[in-house]
Amino acid sequence: MTDRPSSLRRGWTTGACAAAAAKAAFAALRGGAFPDPVTITLPGGQQPAFALARSRRGDDYAMAGVIKDAGDDPDVTHGALILATLRPGRPGTGIRFTAGEGVGTVTRPGLPLPVGEAAINPMPRKMIASAIADIAGDENPPDLTVEIAIPGGEELAARTWNPRLGIVGGLSVLGTTGIVVPFSCSAWIASIHRGVDVARATGCRRIVACTGSTSEAAMRRILDDPPQAWIDMGDFIGGLLKYLRRHPVENLIVAGGFAKICKLAAGHMDLHSARSRVDFAFLAEQARHCGLDEDICTAIAQANTALEVLNIARERENILTRRIAALARERIDTFLENGAMRNEIYIVSREGRILAHVP
Repeated sequence: MTDRPSSLRRGWTTGACAAAAAKAAFAALRGGAFPDPVTITLPGGQQPAFALARSRRGDDYAMAGVIKDAGDDPDVTHGALILATLRPGRPGTGIRFTAGEGVGTVTRPGLPLPVGEAAINPMPRKMIASAIADIAGDENPPDLTVEIAIPGGEELAARTWNPRLGIVGGLSVLGTTGIVVPFSCSAWIASIHRGVDVARATGCRRIVACTGSTSEAAMRRILDDPPQAWIDMGDFIGGLLKYLRRHPVENLIVAGGFAKICKLAAGHMDLHSARSRVDFAFLAEQARHCGLDEDICTAIAQANTALEVLNIARERENILTRRIAALARERIDTFLENGAMRNEIYIVSREGRILAHVP
């Protein structure tokens, strides 16, 4: 992986913002002033301060809000208002979490929360409880209802994995460290893992993993698998396969463009253009194996793009693409070390045409 440029600014996760808002609201609920800014301690020991964007107190509640700053990460929740409303709970119930406006509810098994729970992940819950404990002191723990809301979150959630994962009504409150690292791969890979968990827990016997929207659209025209069976793996075939090695399904379908499947066939497990390249000498070798004329093989070796290779091999395209798909499937079989798992490869053109299928 290439180094992340040092000029990129880090930000704060939704969970960290929720913890800060909850701490400020709890201080006010106990009769004090809303601390502004409010400082929390993250799991790694960092102590960021958050300015309050909103605060309100009533007879039996206190509410505080923080604007999420995701730094330079292209996070859909950057700039969103994260609200925490705290109310006294029944004695002996401890802290109970509920979903307010724009926060989703879990409707399918396989996630780290039971069905019916607010989609506030375990680590954000711990961060919120810890932030409250900073003020509560020896109370163990206070009896509270903590409602987290993200106005507009239901619309934002349509641009995330939540609909596929069975989280309805809004966003998830996420974050394991409290810090957003710009352009980090970890969040995407974690989403792939959760997608596999949901597929397995809901009885899906196969999953369909696609490198992008074009390949997914092509596959949806020929497959009718349920929503939870579809995995948007992007470039992270290695992250998917590593997880499937420990959490297998019966059948895996991988679909992607010619360039990305070429990289997989050559042994790459990260298909991003910044971290792997199409090997044109390798493609020329495969063309020779398929019996293509030597002048075609030479031109392939000298090509600049995978699309150019397809144009060069146009009359024998189906032979070459099937060869590449077969090699990619072999790579998956070897990586998984699990002969019981059946794997298929589809190569999809930029126009959404199926170029090859190796069942």
